[in-house]
Amino acid sequence: MNNEIFNQKYHKISRSQLRSQMTKAEIILWYRIRNNQLGCKFRRQHGIGKYVVDFYCPELKLIIEVDGDVHFYEKNIVADKEREAYFKGLELRIIRYTNLDVIQNIDSVLADLKKTIGM
Repeated sequence: MNNEIFNQKYHKISRSQLRSQMTKAEIILWYRIRNNQLGCKFRRQHGIGKYVVDFYCPELKLIIEVDGDVHFYEKNIVADKEREAYFKGLELRIIRYTNLDVIQNIDSVLADLKKTIGM
């Protein structure tokens, strides 16, 4: 895969701002997946093409998105489908969790992630 699509310079400020303004759910998940806790390295607020994803594991070609309420508005559903089509075109896998799932059921989210990555 062409590495030029990852973390392009025009995303640098945006990625930095997103890392400093993570949602509660993103923080909870990040502290449970960082430092190879699941046996693979995840990056947070990682740029792929014109998009920035919440978490990305290059080794597994796996994107994790943590969705808040705004993702359920019609225009955002369409935008998310476009993003997913782009990522699938790059042969990347996407897994989505809601903020509520992460906050209230982190153990279930982690169990699902472990199953997804084959742990």
